[in-house]
Amino acid sequence: MLDLRQIEKLCEGRHGDPFAVLGMHRDDLGRLWVRAMLPGASEASVIDAVRDHPVAGLTQRHPAGFFEGFVPAAAPFPYRLRVAARGVVRTIEDPYRFGPVLGPTDLWLLAEGTHLRPFETLGAHPRVVEGVAGTAFAVWAPNAERVSVTGDFNEWDGRCHPMRLRPEAGIWEIFLPGVPAGARYKFELRSRVDGRVLYKCDPYGRQSELRPATANLVVPLPAAAAPSDERRRANALDAPISIYEVHAGSWRRVTGQGNRFLTWDELADTLVPYAAELGFTHIELLPVNEHPLDASWGYQPIGLYAPTARHGTPSGFHAFVQTCHRRGLGVIVDWVPGHFPMDEHGLVQFDGTHLYEHSDPREGRHPDWGTLIYNFGRREVRNFLIGNALYWLERFGVDGLRVDAVASMLYRDYSRAAGEWVANRYGGRENLEAIDFLRALNTTIGTERPEAVMVAEESTAFPAVSRPAYDGGLGFHLKWNMGWMHDTLHYIARDPIHRRHHQGELTFGLLYAFHENFILPLSHDEVVHGKGSLLGRMPGDRWQRFANLRAYLAFMWSHPGKKLLFMGGEFAQPGEWNHEQGLDWHLLADPMHAGVHRLVRDLNRLLRSAPALHQKDFEPAGFEWIDHSDSDHSVVAFLRRGHDPQRIVVTVCNFTPVVRRGYWIGVPHAGRYAECINTDSQFYGGSDVGTAFGAAYAQAQPWHQRPYSLELTLPPLGTLIFEWTE
Repeated sequence: MLDLRQIEKLCEGRHGDPFAVLGMHRDDLGRLWVRAMLPGASEASVIDAVRDHPVAGLTQRHPAGFFEGFVPAAAPFPYRLRVAARGVVRTIEDPYRFGPVLGPTDLWLLAEGTHLRPFETLGAHPRVVEGVAGTAFAVWAPNAERVSVTGDFNEWDGRCHPMRLRPEAGIWEIFLPGVPAGARYKFELRSRVDGRVLYKCDPYGRQSELRPATANLVVPLPAAAAPSDERRRANALDAPISIYEVHAGSWRRVTGQGNRFLTWDELADTLVPYAAELGFTHIELLPVNEHPLDASWGYQPIGLYAPTARHGTPSGFHAFVQTCHRRGLGVIVDWVPGHFPMDEHGLVQFDGTHLYEHSDPREGRHPDWGTLIYNFGRREVRNFLIGNALYWLERFGVDGLRVDAVASMLYRDYSRAAGEWVANRYGGRENLEAIDFLRALNTTIGTERPEAVMVAEESTAFPAVSRPAYDGGLGFHLKWNMGWMHDTLHYIARDPIHRRHHQGELTFGLLYAFHENFILPLSHDEVVHGKGSLLGRMPGDRWQRFANLRAYLAFMWSHPGKKLLFMGGEFAQPGEWNHEQGLDWHLLADPMHAGVHRLVRDLNRLLRSAPALHQKDFEPAGFEWIDHSDSDHSVVAFLRRGHDPQRIVVTVCNFTPVVRRGYWIGVPHAGRYAECINTDSQFYGGSDVGTAFGAAYAQAQPWHQRPYSLELTLPPLGTLIFEWTE
């Protein structure tokens, strides 16, 4: 019979090796005993699983529910337990008769931190073992004294199902028969350091309850999405890329039903056709990971592997991505490996120690957001994050990840005063572990999912962010051009009378435009926290504000770099973004707002149809200034080229409210230049000043060091875009 001290440890939830005592075991005399922890049970017996025949009764040796009994058999055999509790008799499978869940190869790879897909083994996985259906659970918690699975299947009692420790990897595991898909669960851990009992979500949990509830749900692993040559071409550096950035929780709300969120199915039915008809090539979603606080917009994620329950189930999100692809839209999701919140049910001190985060707050706490920072130097943490990136790309088929706040990862002194940060091993400020992590991340993605696109939100001058890791870069494909965004928004917000003194804010970006593969972002960050909307930044009366915005958008769409526009910008929403309500869709009935909407659609169509506007976004050969020096008139003119250098696109911007007639610009080719865009067209809400008959013809008059020239009428606060046709 079992020693009383071990029984007490089991009943107190402190036994670190439950499989050594629970289940069927031989004693020193070779006799078989069965032991079970059955809180709430009044009687228990052993049943031969093959013959469904009672074999032996079990004696309750502790009122907390410990049962034990001698089994008269010569050899171990498959058995079940018949349990009476609260007047109900059930026959159940005993989890402690099943062997280990994880094989030696998985354990070795997990311990080494080189398991590319740890989500295939860790977490909760429905499966059949020895003909018995149930769920296998596994969690990394090397410093816990004991870990249990709790859930609605065991009344959330941590004494019922303590797990087996695999010490070589610090992983606890158990197969629980009868636990079906849809069951709710958490892990209960007792710290080896101070004895605290912690109740944690599964770091690899693939579905969560809707906040404020915090449990995970058992769901099957999504089937892998096959790589696609079509998506590879659509994500290529020479492809037209125009991204519609969306916060799924506030694009629309169902106001008649308590201002509720749209489901993934509803977003597929409304958002997808809307973005496709506007000509966008990609939808970028603010983080869709599970997160406790709506006001964080998803940037403080708790469940990195779980699409948020605000919009439905993981299968619903998977279907949304498929719908996007059927309409020719790529899907990029914002991904946050730079920090995580300190909510008690999350990763903070997961097993009672600083497991995922640094122990030193000078390294492990982010002063701006009150969050924790991953320990990028720990192999298991890197494995967790890189595996998560692959999970979204492979299992949901998303086209790419936009990595948030990369600058905060790259520098140890980010937002920290002297004495508040720890230098690297060379005495510098760079976070060498984070740099190594990002290179490993992007190298892995490039190898395993080469059609995917990795995007960095990086706001400093850190070199070679979008250059290959093998060439000394970080390995991203694209980087947000924050400098261009800040400079040009400052310029366009100025009164036109002062713009002549600030022409460099428009042109400075071309000095470094080809140092990185840039996205030009007019993102959510530019329409919150008192910054106002894009329309709200524009100077002048109502007509001038709309004209300024139209001219600026056309300048952006013809400028080198991929495009990104946050929702609402496509129809000039006048107020700041509010994450608690939907966009002001009624404004589309206003001709001025509808005009901006039509302009964005036409700019996207032109971007797709004109190779010169996208094929050489990242090459100096794809851009030439015609004239950037006419600051007195606040006019800039430039041309774009694609793989065919003859097929050029010419853009001329007049950022004053003055009509300029007889304005000459030099061009390289004779022939016809079709007017593709005039932002002053009445169709967009303008005054209809522009090119007669929709085209200009080059004259053999040298201008701007070119053999031919166009004589144009420049509309007030307007941008003209021409494509050479012959």
